[in-house]
Amino acid sequence: MFSPVQKFADFVTYNVFKIPQGSKLASAVNFFIFDTIKIFILLFLIVFVITFIRSFFSPEKTREILSHKKQNIFLAHILAALLGIVTPFCSCSAVPLFIGFVEAGIPLGVTFSYLIAAPMVNEVALGLLYANFGLKIALIYVLSGEIIAIASGIVIGKLNLEKYVEDYVFKIKVGNVQIAEDKKTLKQRLKETLEFTIELIKKVWVFVVVGIGIGAFLHGYIPTGALAKIAGKNNPFAVIFATALGIPLYSNAAGIIPLVSEFRRLGVSMGTSLSFMMSVTALSLPEMILLRRVLKPQLLGIFVAIVGCGIITAGYLFNLILG
Repeated sequence: MFSPVQKFADFVTYNVFKIPQGSKLASAVNFFIFDTIKIFILLFLIVFVITFIRSFFSPEKTREILSHKKQNIFLAHILAALLGIVTPFCSCSAVPLFIGFVEAGIPLGVTFSYLIAAPMVNEVALGLLYANFGLKIALIYVLSGEIIAIASGIVIGKLNLEKYVEDYVFKIKVGNVQIAEDKKTLKQRLKETLEFTIELIKKVWVFVVVGIGIGAFLHGYIPTGALAKIAGKNNPFAVIFATALGIPLYSNAAGIIPLVSEFRRLGVSMGTSLSFMMSVTALSLPEMILLRRVLKPQLLGIFVAIVGCGIITAGYLFNLILG
């Protein structure tokens, strides 16, 4: 599928820039050109298709569905984590969603199952992982992300931590949102999907290019297997280190997956690489800062600790399962 892209990257690298073949610079530049075009093609196609599918959902519908399932708490956790995949979400929407869920009477643990799944298990992560690593890795990632979200939500719910939610949250009255029947035509949905896809790419392209740029440098200048000793499966602390390293970083799946590809080439185990990716997407510093507006420090710390432990556990299981 991408052989024409590779030929174009070769032409630009060796004929236009006239960089000698076999040099480290040529390897880095060729990787950057090829991966930039490939990732943006995949990003556009994946986001367009999934955005069209999820145009039939909305945060309001999610809230409405979960409010009717709160009596069956285990089912509510599962449903919340599944809805996190298909409903639109970004870090900036975390606070209003949290307030809306709490106001609707949705249990705190169920709310967290959604807030964990939504950024970590999304269409970009699934599509790019499938394109780069195959169906097995993509499914393992999604399954583990959902399990982490469900388990973390259940634990938070069992701890009865409502007292650590900021007091004003319980006083806000969002009101009963009436979900009108969506009568958009196919043409309208396609138009809105295209507009959303373009806007999303405008927002994330910098992260994507930076991620590919770092990956290109690693590809050209760091020898294969160089990180095997310090971040390979034989280092028992590699998963913990990778998870901790990812927390202060801010990116999205499109920007992280080029790095994951290079980490694998450099000898980093798959479990360690995916733990890093999960940590960046689920525990990003900007989202923690935003959630601090509705969570007291104690609950925010508990949230990070529980999700972090889940990601670390998943990383070790990845390494065990994938060898």
